[in-house]
Amino acid sequence: MEQHTNPLLMQWDTPFQTPPFSQLEAHHYIPAVRQALAQAAAATDAIAANPEPPTFDNTVTRLEASQLLLDRAMALLLNLNECCTSPALHEAVMTLLPEVTRHDNALWMNAHLYERVRQLRDHPDPDLTAEQRQLLERYHQRFVRNGVALPPEAQQHFAANAEELSTLSEQFNHNALDDTNSFHLHLTDAALLAGLPATALEAARSEAARRGLDGWVVTLQAPSYRPFMAHADNRELRRQLWQAFNSRGNRGGATDNNALVSRITALRLEQAHLLGYADYASYSLERTMAHDVATVSAFLGRLHDACRPHAEADLDEVRALARSCGADYELQSWDFAYWSERLKRQRYEFDAEALRPFLAYKQVRHGIFDLYRRLYGLTFTQRTDIEVYHPDVEVFEVRDDGGLLGILYLDMFARPSKRSGAWMTEFREQRNLDGNDVRPLVQVVCNFSQPTEAQPSLLSTDELRTFMHEMGHAVHALLSQVHYPSLSGTNVWRDFVEMPSQLMENWCDEPAFLHTFARHYQTGQPLPDSAIDKMRRSRNFQAGWLCLRQLNFGMLDMAYHTLTQPLAEPAEAFEARHTDALLPHSDGASLSTAFTHIFSGGYAAGYYGYKWAEVLDADIFARFKADGLYNADTAAQLRHHILERGGSEPPAVLFRRFMGRDPDPDALMRRCGFVDATTT
Repeated sequence: MEQHTNPLLMQWDTPFQTPPFSQLEAHHYIPAVRQALAQAAAATDAIAANPEPPTFDNTVTRLEASQLLLDRAMALLLNLNECCTSPALHEAVMTLLPEVTRHDNALWMNAHLYERVRQLRDHPDPDLTAEQRQLLERYHQRFVRNGVALPPEAQQHFAANAEELSTLSEQFNHNALDDTNSFHLHLTDAALLAGLPATALEAARSEAARRGLDGWVVTLQAPSYRPFMAHADNRELRRQLWQAFNSRGNRGGATDNNALVSRITALRLEQAHLLGYADYASYSLERTMAHDVATVSAFLGRLHDACRPHAEADLDEVRALARSCGADYELQSWDFAYWSERLKRQRYEFDAEALRPFLAYKQVRHGIFDLYRRLYGLTFTQRTDIEVYHPDVEVFEVRDDGGLLGILYLDMFARPSKRSGAWMTEFREQRNLDGNDVRPLVQVVCNFSQPTEAQPSLLSTDELRTFMHEMGHAVHALLSQVHYPSLSGTNVWRDFVEMPSQLMENWCDEPAFLHTFARHYQTGQPLPDSAIDKMRRSRNFQAGWLCLRQLNFGMLDMAYHTLTQPLAEPAEAFEARHTDALLPHSDGASLSTAFTHIFSGGYAAGYYGYKWAEVLDADIFARFKADGLYNADTAAQLRHHILERGGSEPPAVLFRRFMGRDPDPDALMRRCGFVDATTT
């Protein structure tokens, strides 16, 4: 296909050069990416063949620019495949991933390119900025960590493994999505839905109508699954739904992920061994704040020792309540959320579902936008003239007093073509390679309940936190003020990237924030102070249990990636030996076979980073609490020292510059109530 006929290869005459989605079709991607690959390869070959001595500009800067067209096409393809997939898009991804990986292998194993970078690194120009020194070091590491120094036969082995890994990871994700969509409960007897709140009933009725069915439909999508597990009185239906959700990828057949878990971990181990590491985690952790397996293990172990007694006490309390209410059975996993919800109501007189009418999506969105106005002077203006890829998507132009910061796409409602969970990504990263500051195109994707004819999308308090979390990532990208796309926005070390997003969740418990937007969608009545007080008092409800749950994910991740021999047992059995489950195991349940974060989402040997970053965010928010939630000077310092800097300097340097000291390791423990708040 000629370049001028393929919209993916054109300069777009659109507002802010946003993607013209109506012109982009699945059949455009394969020829466009192949042409972009050819252009990128020619550009890198020219850099490698340059007879002039290497300089930062003629080598590193040109390398940064050489992949821009390829990055644009692949960002569109991969992001749309995540949130609006189709068989044609999936086929394009599976066709192109090996070709892109082959290109990457050729780039990072190019000895002539590496020699130019090595010379620059070993004989640094004293006039380089801190950002340029960081980028140069990153390039040097990427060459070494991708096999440039390996002998030819080992390079071929490394390249073949990388190519296979790229497709296996995508297939893992696709299988998990297929299994999520393959199960639903279709109920026509209203008695079977006893206990469900009105908002959940309306959503289930609307889902049935969407499918052309009578009655109610409950799915494995989070907005449907979670309320059912917490509120449905019918224990057998809870069991069925829980089993379906927790056996995704572990049911046999075409979507079973057990073989992929074994193969992915084996290939990662081979890659680590080829490069001289004992295991994949040792390889992966080199570019993190933690740096090594021993530090991560000690961190997880300390948190585990602190939270486990609290988790046991949490479980004992739930068991006691269930018994007191006549439950004559041993508590199982599908019972815990149900009885926990009742315990929370009893203890705090707090019904989280009663808050949903005060958390209509558009009101929440307004409140979050207003928070960023107060902190950083940001404005969000909806644009209806910028194209979207799905009718659910909204677009906002984001500015401050200095001008345009970027474009924000919000894709917030669940649908079968979207993978589960919530995430932030970009169609274009911020860069300023030639004096022209190119602003980012940022995408936030969630899976909230769809609005219905009877009610808007009403969020839970957990979904409010999710929205705040992903907007924290988005604003991190929007505020970026660096030169090189490899270092912009959220391109930071994995155990630091969650800090800006988790930091923003802290505002969700603050009355000063909630009062700005939380009003009943029908009456306009503000969220009562009594409800906010109950919510705040329940903030650490089952903190031990929730912490142990997250640690189990982190410990399981590390167990897979500290293997020194290929996995020799099913994932379900491996999990049983490497997680600390306090409830009985149910046959067929497996975290691993739908653990997309580590098998297809970039968090391999990095899931501990959520907890690591919680230490940082708890520490930083303590400063906001002391200075004032909306303190302009504190917000300006956070923006300047951390959010604008991306990965231009190591995160420990950025943190120290903002806080004036290293992180307080007990900050998270105090927030969770595991140590006394007066402990220093």
